[in-house]
Amino acid sequence: MSTKRQVHLAAHFPGVNNTTVWSDDRAESQIAFSSFEHFARNAERGRFDFLFLAEGLRLREQKGRVHDLDVVGRPNTLAVLAALAGVTSHIGLVGTLSATFNEPVELAKQLATLDHLTEGRAGWNVVTSSDAFHGANFRRGGFLDHADRYTRAAEFVELARELWDSWQPDAVVADAAGVYAERSRIRDVDHHGPQFDVTGTFPVPRSPQRHPVLVQAGDSDEGRDLAAAQAEVVFSLHTEFEDARRFSDDLAARLARVGRSRDELLVLPGATFTLGDTRAEAEERSRAIRRAQVSPATAIAFLEQVWNRDLSSYDVDGPLPEVEPDVDADTITRGRVRHVRDPRAVVQTWREQAAADRLSIRELVIRVSTRGGFVGTPSSIAAEIDRYVQERATDGFVVVPHTNPYGLDEFVDSVVPLLQERGVYREQYEDGATLRETLGLSGRVRDRQGVLA
Repeated sequence: MSTKRQVHLAAHFPGVNNTTVWSDDRAESQIAFSSFEHFARNAERGRFDFLFLAEGLRLREQKGRVHDLDVVGRPNTLAVLAALAGVTSHIGLVGTLSATFNEPVELAKQLATLDHLTEGRAGWNVVTSSDAFHGANFRRGGFLDHADRYTRAAEFVELARELWDSWQPDAVVADAAGVYAERSRIRDVDHHGPQFDVTGTFPVPRSPQRHPVLVQAGDSDEGRDLAAAQAEVVFSLHTEFEDARRFSDDLAARLARVGRSRDELLVLPGATFTLGDTRAEAEERSRAIRRAQVSPATAIAFLEQVWNRDLSSYDVDGPLPEVEPDVDADTITRGRVRHVRDPRAVVQTWREQAAADRLSIRELVIRVSTRGGFVGTPSSIAAEIDRYVQERATDGFVVVPHTNPYGLDEFVDSVVPLLQERGVYREQYEDGATLRETLGLSGRVRDRQGVLA
């Protein structure tokens, strides 16, 4: 009899984006530690693998003004995770940290320290940062071309591993008093590459996991190659079933090319959820949530990012603008990743959709900005999550609630028990398990030569 594949769940702290409904009556501060604490404790109550924090290096702007959804601020990721280490016992703590605007020795030291503080529960979501707008907040300024960002990130991770591995465990020996203890050998790091020159001794002893778990979220060819070569978890955008399976298959092929198994990399797409006692009730709640997420100001701002024009004079309950996108002018949006490569083609498609279904601006934005999520009863959502995992479209999901900090509570109360009843989700954590072990990655990591140790 075959063993069922186990579902892996992570919890994404609701942040500064238009999926967070700040107008909700229960919405609380995104800065107050009480919000982080409630969310983390609740995710741990739900036996989630890890808590996931995003990070922003600068507040986004549109038309020269701070985007109104960002005014709540972006606290330091490592500081928050270090504080959460003191109020949690089992759940992994993963932070998004840039390989573009950090330095390897400093960040490796901070992550190794976090891994010690959490007794082996730390993870690093390796990201690159895109433009001179972010770069202006740093001494170096400017920005790297797209391919160069991934060249730097690959060497950054390689050097971080050199630093973490420079403390090597030695044999167990007896001290002068006859007490046996493990002693470590420390070797100097002597790294000279295209991006970094580092010579010296790393100051932090080997941490409980040896390396923090490496997470990656890039979706370009370079990002997928980096994930195949370095990552242990991928935070994916691909949530629709067939699209998710194609992404998983693509990563499997890339993994094989670098001598890795598909079982060495977990694919966890971000997914929202809306629950109801019936399917109809869940769909009605979902419509209400989407209207709250896409306020009139948000709908216009969303269009402006594609049109690259000031559209504030347009009625969100009226038709799409007849004016064409301005593809030649400097972008009016700064600090936001642009996913639209051909604005004219996108606008033409939207106009056809709006005309066919008689959609207003706001209705069109709600439709085209809605990414994959689960809408239904607790039992139907549990069954669908299980289907994705058993059929290897994904290994689980990063659950993204729409309210802060209570948005995860309902999922933990109603969906998690049903996954446990199916025998595909843990009922208890393993005592003393590191994050890598909690993820089912055997506790072993690859060295710089790609050898498991």
